[in-house]
Amino acid sequence: MTDLDQLKTDALTRIENAPDAAALEALRIEFLGKQGSISGLMKTLGKMSPEERQVQGPLLNGLRTETTDAIAARKAVLEEAELEARLATESLDLTLPAPEAPRGSVHPVSQVMDELAEIFADIGFSVATGPEIEDDWHNFTALNMAETHPARAMHDTFYFPDVDSEGRRMLLRTHTSPVQIRSMVEQGAPIRIIAPGRVYRSDSDATHTPMFHQVEGLVIDRDIHLGHLKWTLETFLKAFFEREDIVLRLRPSYFPFTEPSVEVDVGYSMDGTRRLVGGSGDDPGHEWLEVLGSGMVNRRVIEFAGLDPDEWQGFAFGTGVDRLAQLKYGQEDLRAFFDGDQRWIDHFGFDPLDVPTLSAGVGAKA
Repeated sequence: MTDLDQLKTDALTRIENAPDAAALEALRIEFLGKQGSISGLMKTLGKMSPEERQVQGPLLNGLRTETTDAIAARKAVLEEAELEARLATESLDLTLPAPEAPRGSVHPVSQVMDELAEIFADIGFSVATGPEIEDDWHNFTALNMAETHPARAMHDTFYFPDVDSEGRRMLLRTHTSPVQIRSMVEQGAPIRIIAPGRVYRSDSDATHTPMFHQVEGLVIDRDIHLGHLKWTLETFLKAFFEREDIVLRLRPSYFPFTEPSVEVDVGYSMDGTRRLVGGSGDDPGHEWLEVLGSGMVNRRVIEFAGLDPDEWQGFAFGTGVDRLAQLKYGQEDLRAFFDGDQRWIDHFGFDPLDVPTLSAGVGAKA
């Protein structure tokens, strides 16, 4: 038996009998480490003549390969034995009680959506939904925004390259107003709905995100006037912020789908960096904050929905759900709503079993 055969037999025997992972690692270093015996033999190949290298090269490479494979095989056996031993001693008691509090939480946007539905249900509104991929007729034209209407420039729209069967351009809806059109066409009048949901615009900063949430409201009935709108918004804001000292200011504005149009401001004061809604913006230490856009539904929009504007009138309003959550619960950066940071969700999330009700409060935190 040559010295190479003796080294091979010795290495494979000792590896096969290695009692644990530590001993096996020591053998690996002894044979294959930088100063190992087999590694030392491999280094001698450079000093051999081509003829000697042609003979010894395959033998030494074979020795190194067999040793490496033996170590890997022995390591697998030892790990399997260790796992079986651990499993034999461990047990899982399936009779342990569940955690006292359920894991997970309700996102603030979802919470505010539930709060809005609860508040408006109490004053006779139902929730309506519609597709997020819309055609430009429902999203713009039926809302009194023709192809050349400058109001289209107010929306940074995500368009699709294709069109629908009627040749209409397809897009990601820029507001939930198309739900109002679809509801009027399908249900007729009278109607009283809110339309919460996701909308999309090409904008991103601390107070804007490409995807955000809106809630819009619509009332169509006979003899509706601006006083009904003001009462509805005042009732909603008092219930949402759970304060009776809410003061509204209506300012003339412009929206193509309402006439007249008004922006709605609420009074607020500052508590550090957080706005506290309540009081009048004309009081000392208070200011005005815009929270809603609204107005009386434009006659042309009522006509587009197939109704007679001489018989039916109505009002509409809209606001950002994410901004309402920011304002009520003291969150500063709108982008944090969609970052998926578990620490943020744990801090601002709501108890999933604490469903908002007007009797118990719509804004109860976990």
